[in-house]
Amino acid sequence: MQDIFKGKNILIMGVRNKWSIAWGIARAVQPLGANLIFTYLGDREKESIEKLTANMDNVSIYPCDVSSDKELDDLFAEIKEKYGVLHGVVHAIAFAKSEDLQDTFVNTSRDGFHTAMDISAYSLLAVSKRAKELMTEGGSIVTLTYRGSEKVYPGYNIMGVAKAALEASVRYIAYELGPSNIRVNAISAGPVKTMSARGVKNFTDILGVVAEKSFLKRNVTLEDLGGTSVFLLSDLSSGVTGEIIYVDAGYNNMGL
Repeated sequence: MQDIFKGKNILIMGVRNKWSIAWGIARAVQPLGANLIFTYLGDREKESIEKLTANMDNVSIYPCDVSSDKELDDLFAEIKEKYGVLHGVVHAIAFAKSEDLQDTFVNTSRDGFHTAMDISAYSLLAVSKRAKELMTEGGSIVTLTYRGSEKVYPGYNIMGVAKAALEASVRYIAYELGPSNIRVNAISAGPVKTMSARGVKNFTDILGVVAEKSFLKRNVTLEDLGGTSVFLLSDLSSGVTGEIIYVDAGYNNMGL
C-alpha cells in the first residue's frame, strides 16, 4: 500500500482550507506516492493551498475557475505539458448563492439556479471531457455529493437539485468513459464541518441527528472520506464505476 500511487498524477479541485474534504483526500493519497496537482480560485485559496502543501513534495498549483472554458483549457494544457498523463481527478467543487440557501427553495432565482447547476454539476462534465484526453492509461474520477440529492433537507434547497444532476451525470459519464478504462464514482458524504456547509441553514441540527441516529453513532471524518477516496482512486476499485458510495456512518439506511 505504501507506493500504491507511485508515479500517479492526481488532480485535486476544491481545496479551500484545512477543513475541506478535498484536503482530507489529498492528505490520504499523498503519502502513498502520488504527484498532486491542485487548483485554486482566487488569491485566498492559493495562499491557503501553498501553506497546506509547504512540506509536501511533488506538488503543483494552478488557477482555475470551472465556469470558464478558457481557464479549463489552459489548466489541462499545462498539466499535459508538465505531466503528460493524468491518472486521477478529485472533483470537490460546488457553489450556490447564499440568498438561495437562506430563502425558500421556490424563491430560487433563475440566475441562482443556473449558477448552482453550472458550478456544481456541469463542471464535472467539463472536467471529465478534458481529463479523458490525458487519461491515456485509464484512470479514476471521483466527485462529492450529499443525500440532499434524494431526500429533502430544509435549507439545502438548490444544492439538492444540483447534486441530483451531478449524480445522474456520474452515471452517464461513467458509461461513456468506460471503454477508455476510466471509472467515475461519487462519494455521498455525511455532514462535515466545511466552509460550504456553514451556508446551509440548520446544519448544526443535521450534525446532531446523524451523530445520534447513524449506525456508528457519530459523524464522519476527513479520514473516513480520505480512506474511501484512496480505494476509488486506486486499482483496488478497478471494477467499480458509475456508483454513488455512501460514507455517512450508515445514516442513509435509517428509516426514522
